[in-house]
Formats: sequence, C-alpha cells, structure tokens
Amino acid sequence: MKLKDILKILDEISPFELQEKWDNSGLQVGNLEKKIKDIYLCIDVDEGLVESLPEGSLIITHHPLIFGKLTSLEYSSYPAKLLVKMIKKDIAHIAMHTNFDKTHLNSYVAQKVLGVEPECEDFICYFDKECTFDDALKWVSKKFHLTCPRYVQASERVSRIALTTGSGGSLIDFVKADLFLTGDLKYHDAMKAQEIGLSVIDIGHFESECYFGEALQEQLKKRAIKAIIASIKKPLKVWNETIY
Repeated sequence: MKLKDILKILDEISPFELQEKWDNSGLQVGNLEKKIKDIYLCIDVDEGLVESLPEGSLIITHHPLIFGKLTSLEYSSYPAKLLVKMIKKDIAHIAMHTNFDKTHLNSYVAQKVLGVEPECEDFICYFDKECTFDDALKWVSKKFHLTCPRYVQASERVSRIALTTGSGGSLIDFVKADLFLTGDLKYHDAMKAQEIGLSVIDIGHFESECYFGEALQEQLKKRAIKAIIASIKKPLKVWNETIY
C-alpha cells in the first residue's frame, strides 16, 4: 500500500480538517508514492525509535514532530536531528493529533481505561460518578498508574466528571463538571480552578495519551490494516522518595 493510500484512510478515520488551527497533523515526512513495508504506532518519535525501525517503514504518532515555526534544519538540534535520520532511512511520518483527540482518543480512554460510557463534546468527555473526592483520587490514580498525583480539591464530593487527555488547562473555563481529569496542569490554571470551585486531578500528559497506539490500531484492524504498537522512553520521571 502506498503512503498516499494510508493517508487517505487515516483521513477517513479521523478527518485532518478537524484539527485545531495551531496544530500540524498530517504528513510530516515521506514520499506519497512510496510503498510502505511496515506501520508503527506511537505517541511520539524519539531517536531510539527511529534507530530501531526498519528502512521504508511508516511511523504514525499522536504528536507532530514538526510543530510550530520551523525556520532551519541544524542537524544537531531538535527536531532536525530526527528528521535527518528518518530521511536517510526512508521512514515516513504521519501525525494524528487534535483531530484524533476529538474523534477517538478521549472517548477511548474513558471507555477502555476508566470503564465508563462518556458523552463527548469536542475535546471534553463527561460521565457521572457519585463518590467522595478522596475515592475519586484513589480510583483515578489506580486507573492511570499515578504514584504521586497532583490535584486541586474544591469540594468533598463528586457527581459529574470531565476528561480531556493531554494538556487541557485551557479548557477549565468551559468544563461543566465537579471534577476535571487532564494533564499538564499549570500553577495559574490550578489557581483558577480553585477559585471557580472546580476540582482537578492531573493525570499526566504521557500517562493519558500513551493509549494512542491502541486506539488507532483498533480502527486500522477494522480496515484489515496491520500496525505494530511501538514504545518510547517516558521523558519525564518522578522521584517519589523523601530526600529531606
């Protein structure tokens, strides 16, 4: 199958036109007329992954490698260093970011990880769960394997929960729930949440979006397309021992 055919199928699964204006989902690197040997799925691209992939393969990631204004390709810098290695190995790259968030990833995580049937509106999925905040914190931490969760507690009880995988701090003003589950919670977003009475649990960016491969693989299987889930090293580590 040619790269252009795979790109068309991906667009049918999750239309690229749904991506946000600031996003760069779609083809990152590759010859559209090139026949693809193997397809790999991963949240991101790193050097270890590129070196492990066979020549002529395709890597489909959640996050675009080319993001923002790329004005030069200095070979020792990021992302140029990876792009050069990919081009030398004839590795193609497609990203499915905010379009896939809206159409599949948020609902997939709600269903497969949390075990709930959500109602989804654009980037936010909602579901009902009556419990104390402490019980919600324990439940969420177990589901996402969080050892040191960060959180804002605005109330003792929870009845309506919202979920946005990745970084959802900019959506705080639009959340209509008692508890918001999202990643990359910033200090000022936490302050805002506290003042408007919204509890938040930071479920991590990587931790909440590492299911991208599973979610896309499920869709590709329906179209008889084989894809292999690859992995990268988690870039951020957590030190959870007392050091003072």
